[in-house]
Amino acid sequence: MSKYICILALSLSLFSCKQNKEETPKVRYDNSAKEKPVEKVDDTPIKVADLPINFTGTNYLIHPVGDLNIYGREKGPTDSALGTEAEQSFKVSNNNDYELTGYLQNLKFQEVGSDSIRALTTKPILIETVTYLKSVADKSKKHLLVYTLSDADTNKDGKVDSSDIKTLYMSDISGNNFVKLSADFQELIDWSLIDSKARIYFRVIEDINKNGAFDKEDKVHYNYLDLLAKELKVQEYNPVN
Repeated sequence: MSKYICILALSLSLFSCKQNKEETPKVRYDNSAKEKPVEKVDDTPIKVADLPINFTGTNYLIHPVGDLNIYGREKGPTDSALGTEAEQSFKVSNNNDYELTGYLQNLKFQEVGSDSIRALTTKPILIETVTYLKSVADKSKKHLLVYTLSDADTNKDGKVDSSDIKTLYMSDISGNNFVKLSADFQELIDWSLIDSKARIYFRVIEDINKNGAFDKEDKVHYNYLDLLAKELKVQEYNPVN
């Protein structure tokens, strides 16, 4: 009987450890612990760039930069040995007419007719989407890009990745005027462009109870940005009350 009790206790312990490992918060507030530095350059990943893209009607090429994707696959019956072998993908992004997606460490911008290439930022970030606001450009001649990305190691694991808080940014088509629209430590829920008003609307959630997670106990903020205003300024509004 004692043998079975030991096995049961071991199983429960392993299950508990697995649960604790999976429940990693997006934000850690314990400033007493020594923070791990965010590494700007990692010697392990190999940086590669996709071929440049050019959004229709713009005068800039955009070079997506990310990590070489190396992964394993099971060898088939015709392979010379059993086990797995490494495969690699040199593609780091996908794009359609007006959107670029992926897990990108940076973007490089090059004006058509120029050999000069400049980076969007020198800070560690992880870009997930880049959207060209084509309808705004057609009406106002303003060529703007909207980004969803992670820009800080909010869970303090020593790196900026998709496990950190997602934020909203904007720049012009050259990558200049790269500004943050959402507030620090607020998780982006979603955003939308309303063509009729030339406004970006977006929702974020604030971790009010400081438990490191975003849930129903926290506060949702509603914001908009008037893209035709002389001074671009995020305005908060309340559609609930």
